[in-house]
Amino acid sequence: MQNPALAFRPAPGTIPEAPGCYLFLDGGGRVLYVGKARVLRQRLASYFASWSTIPERNRAMLESARSVEWIVVDSEAAALHLEWTLIQRHRPRHNIRFRDDKSYPELVLTTSDEVPRARVQRGPVAAGDRRFGPYVSASDIRATLDLLLRVFPVRTCSDGVYERARRSGRPCLLHHIGRCAAPCTGVVTPAEHRELVDGLAAFLEGRTDPVLDDLGTRMQEAAAEQRYEVAARLRDQLEAARRATAKQQVVWPQPVDLDALAVHEDELEAAAHVFVVRGGRLVGQRGWIVEKSSGMTTAELVTSCVVAFYEDRSDDVPPLVILPAEPDEAEALAELLTDLRRTSGTGRTSRVTFSVPQRGVRREFLATVEANAQQHLQRARLRRASDLASRSAALEDLRQRLELDEAPLRIECFDISHLGGTEVVGSMVVLEDGLPRTQAYRRFKLRVDANDDPAAMREVVRRRFERLLTEQAEPLDAGPSRQRGFAYPPQLVIIDGGPTQLAAALEGVADLPLEGVAFVALAKRFEELWLPGRSDPVILPRGSEALYLVQRVRDEAHRFAITYQRARRTRSVRGSALEEVPGVGPGRRRELLRRFGSVRGVRAASDEELLSVPGVSPTLLAALREHLGTAQGPS
Repeated sequence: MQNPALAFRPAPGTIPEAPGCYLFLDGGGRVLYVGKARVLRQRLASYFASWSTIPERNRAMLESARSVEWIVVDSEAAALHLEWTLIQRHRPRHNIRFRDDKSYPELVLTTSDEVPRARVQRGPVAAGDRRFGPYVSASDIRATLDLLLRVFPVRTCSDGVYERARRSGRPCLLHHIGRCAAPCTGVVTPAEHRELVDGLAAFLEGRTDPVLDDLGTRMQEAAAEQRYEVAARLRDQLEAARRATAKQQVVWPQPVDLDALAVHEDELEAAAHVFVVRGGRLVGQRGWIVEKSSGMTTAELVTSCVVAFYEDRSDDVPPLVILPAEPDEAEALAELLTDLRRTSGTGRTSRVTFSVPQRGVRREFLATVEANAQQHLQRARLRRASDLASRSAALEDLRQRLELDEAPLRIECFDISHLGGTEVVGSMVVLEDGLPRTQAYRRFKLRVDANDDPAAMREVVRRRFERLLTEQAEPLDAGPSRQRGFAYPPQLVIIDGGPTQLAAALEGVADLPLEGVAFVALAKRFEELWLPGRSDPVILPRGSEALYLVQRVRDEAHRFAITYQRARRTRSVRGSALEEVPGVGPGRRRELLRRFGSVRGVRAASDEELLSVPGVSPTLLAALREHLGTAQGPS
């Protein structure tokens, strides 16, 4: 196939040899994709090459594109910054998308004001203000702030309340209960109030020891001078400061400033999580979900997540960022973060560096962040699975795209697992109303070991539907102990694989009288749904509820199959030495392993214990001793 982008390819000489960003647009002028480049001419040339050399993740975009534009900047770092700005403005459907990235509250000190205030807020902050966090919940940050106001009684009121108090000359209730120094009425000067704000900022950054030492010293001096009311007040402030310090967990052996970012991903989406460490203490964390573009590498994902996190946090970029993988265009990214750090107005001039630890303290710390990212993705999946509206939308979307008569309320998915053609097993998992029905899961031990997935799929599917017809033909009063787990037909069968596996499954049930059962195959590489008799697959939109549903049931079938296959392989390894003993068949081998637990247990058993096993004769006992070695004589 010819590259469709050749129809609108600009003359190579018109593309500048400079860093910048490029935008692919469709026929209506909508932006499909935004990318960055160190050299625009070289990068764009890769999109207009032979179609066979174009990565799959770019082909769908090029088929929809009708023009390309570019913007020249003066550096790679500026290109990285501009790319993020353009993605946020246009939300191109072929770039990654971020969800939940504004959901975490932060404590903000409005240091850009003449008389700063402390407040809890979400989202971007004004230039010159200082932020701390993010925190998991607003209640946590308010509880911490309430404790710290006893030590640093800074203003927390709105501008309207502040102005009314200033005009009336009467401070509000917060001053009377010791939670505000009342700069509105001149109890403290703006300069003195600014010192309180700076002390609160230092404390929140993890520099807590000087505050605790100063409060302790002043308390002892007041007590020595018999100023007991002052000493009691300082004691209460010291206790509040200690409780606030306890909320900042010590996670690093040295008082360092760093951020650690980790990602947990699958083919469609990823979860990113960041731990914010200041002064060796964990002062904040943040997590969000990323809808990945097709074929995105981990390096590209890490870069996008780093830019997304710091784009609105230019006032809080630490000198060290720990990452799970080397980011894409690391030098340009480090330059961008260094520029943000230097222009933040905080006086920080050191260069930002990245660390990809393989062992030691940093690796252990990053593993904790990765565990949080994994939990974040699992929670997102559970929310989607438990949401009735999402499940209903997914089933209806599947019905329309697969042209089914009704929504598939029961979906069965089949998968095959083996190790080099040995211990071949199959799995069947079931979704009813979009939820897993684990009681209906089934496992299949294949009758013949062979490295032939289509043949295995043919056997599994035929066995399943033969049981369906058999159980449907049985009377309902066949007996209370008779299980009818196969008696309920699915509306949709998903085969894990491509057209070959689908053809094999259909061949397995070709002569069975099935009605109302639709078959499709899900190819894992590009998440394509192959239908019988169609040469082109059905492509579910990335990010759609239907795609998440079929991916979830496919992954569950794979997990169920490989768990069963590993269990059988373990049992096979445990009993492999017994297979070499003449006269020990599968039944006796199972009984020996059940009785003694392992080959080692059989070897250690006495002659009397072995002879007590049904089927073990003196002749077989001699064969066991000869092949396994004599461990004990008769007891």
